[in-house]
Order: sequence, then C-alpha cells, then structure tokens
Amino acid sequence: MRITKGERTFYILNNVFMLLICAVMLYPMLYVLGHSLMSDAERVQNPLQLFPTRIDWTGYQYIITASNVWNSYLVTILRTVIGTVLNVTFTALMAYPLSRKHYPARKVLTVLVTFTMWFSGGMVANFLLIRALNLTNNFWVYIFPHLIDPFYLIILRNFFMQIPDSLEESARIDGANDFVILFRIVLPLSLASIATISLFYAIFHWNTWWDAMLYVTKDRTLWPIQYLLQQLIASANVFDLSASSSAVRPPAEAIRMACIVVAVIPILCVYPFVQKYFVKGVLVGSIKG
Repeated sequence: MRITKGERTFYILNNVFMLLICAVMLYPMLYVLGHSLMSDAERVQNPLQLFPTRIDWTGYQYIITASNVWNSYLVTILRTVIGTVLNVTFTALMAYPLSRKHYPARKVLTVLVTFTMWFSGGMVANFLLIRALNLTNNFWVYIFPHLIDPFYLIILRNFFMQIPDSLEESARIDGANDFVILFRIVLPLSLASIATISLFYAIFHWNTWWDAMLYVTKDRTLWPIQYLLQQLIASANVFDLSASSSAVRPPAEAIRMACIVVAVIPILCVYPFVQKYFVKGVLVGSIKG
C-alpha cells in the first residue's frame, strides 16, 4: 500500500515527537540512577552528567547497613499487599450490589458515593476521626481509611453492569446465591478491571507518605519507605538512619538518589505485567454509567 508524501511526513514527525516525549520521561530516571552511582566529586563537577565514569556504591552500601531502611521497606510491602487485597475485596463487595438493577437502594447509594468524590470533612475532621478511633501510631491507619476509593468503585460497578443479566438468571435457576454469582461468575469475567484497580491501589499505597506524617508521630518503626525518603530529601543534613550502623556516612545526595532508586524499582517491575489491562479495564468500565 503506497502512502502519500503528506502521510510520510506525518509519520516521520509523529515518530520524532514520540521519541522526544520518551527522552523527556527517561531523562529524570537515568539522571537519578546515574547520580546514585557517582562519586561526590564527579557529581559536583558534572551536575548534568547522566552516567558515572566510575561506579560508587557507597550510597547503596549505607542503605543496606541501615536497619531503619529495611524496616520501612517491610512496612511499605506489608501495607501495599494487605491494603491492595482488602481494597479490591471491599470495592468488589460494594460494586456488585450497586450494579444490580433489582437492588432498591442502588441509585441512592451511588449518589452518596459520588458525592464523596467532591466533598469531604477536610483534614481536621479526618484527623479527629482517626484519633477518636485510636488509629494514630497504628499500622491499620494505613489501611482502614482507604478501604474503598469512590472513583475505582464506580469503574468496577460500571464494568459489572456490562455482564449480561442472563448469566445471573441462569445461575439463580441452578440455585446460586449472590456470593456464588459474584465469586464464580462476575469476578472471573472482570479480570481486566480487577487488575487495573489493583495496580492503582498498589501504587497509591506504595507512594503515599502523608498519612504517616499526620498519624504516626511516635513510633518510627511504622514509617513507610516513602516517608523515610521524604525525610531524607527534605533534610539538608541526612540524619543517622541506624544508630548501630558502623558504616561511614556518605554524602547526603548519594543517599537520597540511592533511596529513590530503591523505592521506585519494585513498582516499576510490577507495572509491565498489568499494563496491558489499563486501557481495556478503564475504558470498558467507563462506557456505561
């Protein structure tokens, strides 16, 4: 099939434009990775250099010997795994009845859920609620306040509405109840949306640090890795991560860059496996309101 001169020009310009966008996105990642492996002298002499001439592992060595970093890493992993499982479970349990036409309170509850997307009690009211529930300085403060996100709930609800009613009717004739229909029919047919919101929830839990700043003020062992990283970046002088560590402390910039790399790599490894579900899961779930 022959293409015209105008089409050829468009393809060339489009490819160049896409390459420029990729370069803009990759540069910060390569910058952080390269500077985490540079010596302090080389970093000062060549601030815009991407790749080190000599690899310096002192930043990573210091992180490995710092017990607080690994403890924060464990807190983040537990929060991400437990939080994502509970998020998806409770979101599915609420999305299913809201997607059934025979459920009488469906419209009222949907309006109330949508209302919370635009209006809330604010940070002060939320803090007072968390304190009244005795969740401050508690691991579950990372989980319970974020059990159901209204936006993801609506996406999953709309996806459930695409499933033909005839499947549910056939299952009920065979004696299936709502739980059997949900877990044996609806969820297996909704893997695209489930995978999509699972990754959204996981990224939220992995990246969030503000709730640790607000609600975990006494027990430092409950700090997630992102909040520890935020403390490193915000502080001009890097504090001692481990009082028992005998390692010589490297420059602050080396620790900051190494910590960013250590915090980002796990979620980057997960993303490619579920990225293919993004477009399908979100678009199909947003067709029908």
